[in-house]
Amino acid sequence: MAYRMNMPPKEERTTQKLFGTDGVRGKANVYPMTAEVAMQLGRALAFLIRNGPHRHRVIVGKDTRLSGYMLEQALAAGLTSMGVDVELVGPLPTPGISNLTTSMRADAGAVISASHNPYEDNGIKFFWRDGFKLPDETEGKIEELLSTGAIDSIRPTATKIGRAFRMEDARGRYIVFLKATFPRELTLEGLTIVVDCANGAAYKTAPAVLEELGAKVITLGVSPDGKNINHKCGALFPENLARSVIKHGAHLGIALDGDADRLIVVDEKGKVVDGDAIMAICTGELMARKQLKKKVLVSTVMSNIGLERAVARWGVKVARTRVGDRYVVEEMRRNGYNLGGEQSGHLIFLDHTTTGDGTLAALQLLAVMCRAGKPLSELASIFEPVPQTLVNVVVKQKKELGEMPEVMKIIKSVEQKLGNSGRVLVRFSGTEPKVRVLIEGEDATRNEAYAKDIAEALSKACNR
Repeated sequence: MAYRMNMPPKEERTTQKLFGTDGVRGKANVYPMTAEVAMQLGRALAFLIRNGPHRHRVIVGKDTRLSGYMLEQALAAGLTSMGVDVELVGPLPTPGISNLTTSMRADAGAVISASHNPYEDNGIKFFWRDGFKLPDETEGKIEELLSTGAIDSIRPTATKIGRAFRMEDARGRYIVFLKATFPRELTLEGLTIVVDCANGAAYKTAPAVLEELGAKVITLGVSPDGKNINHKCGALFPENLARSVIKHGAHLGIALDGDADRLIVVDEKGKVVDGDAIMAICTGELMARKQLKKKVLVSTVMSNIGLERAVARWGVKVARTRVGDRYVVEEMRRNGYNLGGEQSGHLIFLDHTTTGDGTLAALQLLAVMCRAGKPLSELASIFEPVPQTLVNVVVKQKKELGEMPEVMKIIKSVEQKLGNSGRVLVRFSGTEPKVRVLIEGEDATRNEAYAKDIAEALSKACNR
């Protein structure tokens, strides 16, 4: 049998950008998500964290994808080949790796996951010793090390080679941390909760946390087989969750994605409650308890303008960032804010954690429900979204909008028609070969027509 060579020539490897908005990501066993690149990434990370005579250590976790075995071993090999010890924790949510990195005083953390992508894809992202994702500059240094071959000749020998260990109690440590973020005076007794774990990294942790806090838990998406992660389940497909909530008369449903760093919720009536609505609810709670720092909520340009209208009643302003939870976190850290997130469900409670955590966010929402004694549908009614249409266009190449005059002409025309009552947002995905077209305006039918026109123009311009 003949095998197709999928590794690009060396010249291409040395000039191609590896990191997107959430680490390195792509189809597993195709450049850049190959074992060879994973090993090189491990070597580069190890080189950057060496800052003293002590034994250095990196926590490595993954989600439930079949390719995780291959990439986990390759990444560990790269790290140990540079004299760094590795703690392998197996399947664990991305925020769990961040938490263990800081609690165990490790030098860095690494997650092998493609988040919400299908199982054929995979990715690698890193956390620094403080539990935060690497800034762009550090990722740039890693790319430079790989492209120049500056560390190729560094080869520790004998006792200076690193070792790899299996951490058996990682899940238990993370569960204890999550429960500690839920107010001690509250309990989930009397609540029935449906939780869909997307056959991903939280398939054991999320149900355990909710059950140990007293809830009756009905589980979906907790039978991973390496290929069914995110497949018609989890945060991207809440339909089954909604049906299950209605069927069991549950108080709410919780949907996580493959690496459990994002959350989508379904209320007791089966209606989806997205990240914007959850942020509005939690903003009100923090304001009531005088805990929202500087009266500012951080969200991205994708958030609905209805979010700004909802939180304005408490005198709260919304600071917007570019798309990506890492940029939300950077804005929060830079200005001393403590609540932020994305419409897609990445929610960051910086008083508790350093990154988006779907299970932790669910616990904060549940705490509001318990204190208020109100159903989720009533709490969510404070948020009234302006109609939005989002269209994803698969593209062969990503171009600057300024290089596509026909596309810009249509965008400007739509902006004029919407006026001050709406907006247009066109952006290329940082993790997939797609361009996203968002139209926001009071008329849903017109939004759809505008989005279709722009999408068709983009498809022609980027797929020639």
